[in-house]
Amino acid sequence: MSTHAKRERLLLADLLEAVGPDAPTLCEGWLTRDLAAHVVVRERRPDAAGGTVLAVLRNRLERVRAEYLAKPYEELIQLIRTGPPRMSPFGVKQIDEAANTVEFYVHAEDVRRAQPDWAPRELDSVFANALWSRLEKGGRMMGRKSPVGLVLRRPDGQTAVAHRGTPVVTVTGEPGELLLFAFGRQAAANVELDGDKDAIGRLQQASLGI
Repeated sequence: MSTHAKRERLLLADLLEAVGPDAPTLCEGWLTRDLAAHVVVRERRPDAAGGTVLAVLRNRLERVRAEYLAKPYEELIQLIRTGPPRMSPFGVKQIDEAANTVEFYVHAEDVRRAQPDWAPRELDSVFANALWSRLEKGGRMMGRKSPVGLVLRRPDGQTAVAHRGTPVVTVTGEPGELLLFAFGRQAAANVELDGDKDAIGRLQQASLGI
């Protein structure tokens, strides 16, 4: 049975292939080639991928990323499609689903929404609920750098507290949009913000995400 992560992986690969290696993304300073290399290194080179959070590995990460950037773009896309090597933790279905569903969804939107002719993607209710579940579980990690109290709310009224504090800003939107907002893509997310004007401004400029 196909998982959310597997579907999002293939969708991301298709988007990267369609726009080519030199298209913009929502990731500051990255073109699609940079994003593709990031995805591949994260899955295939755990010895270097830790450099995203550990300063001691940062130089190694940059060297390894440069090696993959030098590869043909088509090869990077194929590596994304085929997935991690057999011995990678990401090769375990449960880990892949837990770690990659959100990763691939967000990066697919990084590609989609950076294009001038992008169109919103309509998510089915099962996938929307899966994204909401991840927001409920990981929202506080994503919102830990928020300068104000942050509440995420679905149109049906379900809420998740991403950061405790005052003043409080409530962000309302569909789960996929809320996820993009909480992952630091505030400007690209289709949401409504309610709260003190100054607090909203601070939140919109904050560095959210994991």
